[in-house]
Amino acid sequence: MNFTGANILSVDQFNRDSIDDIFEVADRMLPYARRQKRTRVLDGAILGNLFFEPSTRTRVSFGTAFNLLGGEVRETTGMESSALAKGESLYDTARVLSSYSDVIAMRHPKSGAVAEFAEGSRVPVINGGDGANEHPTQALLDLYTIKKELAYHGHTVDGMHICMMGDLKFGRTVHSLSRLLALYDNVRFTLISPRELMMPDSVMSVLTNAGHEINVTDQVSGSSDADIVYQTRIQQERFTSPQEADQYRGKFRLNSEIYTKHYKPNTVIMHPLPRDSRAEANELDNDLNQNPNLAIFRQADNGVLIRMALFALTLGVADQVQDYECEVNWFSDKRNV
Repeated sequence: MNFTGANILSVDQFNRDSIDDIFEVADRMLPYARRQKRTRVLDGAILGNLFFEPSTRTRVSFGTAFNLLGGEVRETTGMESSALAKGESLYDTARVLSSYSDVIAMRHPKSGAVAEFAEGSRVPVINGGDGANEHPTQALLDLYTIKKELAYHGHTVDGMHICMMGDLKFGRTVHSLSRLLALYDNVRFTLISPRELMMPDSVMSVLTNAGHEINVTDQVSGSSDADIVYQTRIQQERFTSPQEADQYRGKFRLNSEIYTKHYKPNTVIMHPLPRDSRAEANELDNDLNQNPNLAIFRQADNGVLIRMALFALTLGVADQVQDYECEVNWFSDKRNV
């Protein structure tokens, strides 16, 4: 894949070679993310960070990644604060805002809206999540995390067993991750959800056509040899009402007792965050916080590395990052992580 100038809209753009390219660049970003070094390779470049749907982690992660490469960030948050609320089309918004930016990261509540925006953009556009459709950068950071965590235990993505649990219908992170995992060999999927929140047929077909083994169930039991358990929250914002979402909230919780009973001692626990810690939901209990297999914060850290890599690749500077290095002159305990 030629990344320079390319939009990053869907995981369907990638094959295993292009994924390896992204991960190789992400590995090289670690010293900058840990503040051991800094680089000004994107000095003067501007990121348009357009988030028309609530976000903390992804929005800040994109901005942080761009800042760590030396670039500047301009943000728009919320539909109501944009010209879209006045009826402006995505095409017109793209034509104008792309003239102010060198690259754009965008989240939108409507499926397909980021791709529609990209048609009018004059600079690369990176999809930060479009409705219940896709979240390609989250899928890449999830896969990057899976590879790192499995390698620690002497395993690989090929031949692994992953358990996905929760809202698999509206959870765009599991849709995109599943499509990436379909590129690998002999992956076993255990999909745990209420019948009403099952993985969409379109995603199931991708996995089936790739020859992977799939077990669909509404019971936690049956995943005792899983290498990864990937928990998701109920996507309340995708339901017609909070009351409809409440029917499923808290149905598939994971806490220390359930984890010990149903999973291997080294099963890695993942979650795209934010986890819903309210008592009526609490899908990933705080009593797991000290479990060394809880990878959710390592997962979030990896998001910065992946997004740094994508910015460096799409702007054509991946091989120049070290040429613009300088020392870090402030205190940071991240250097010793």
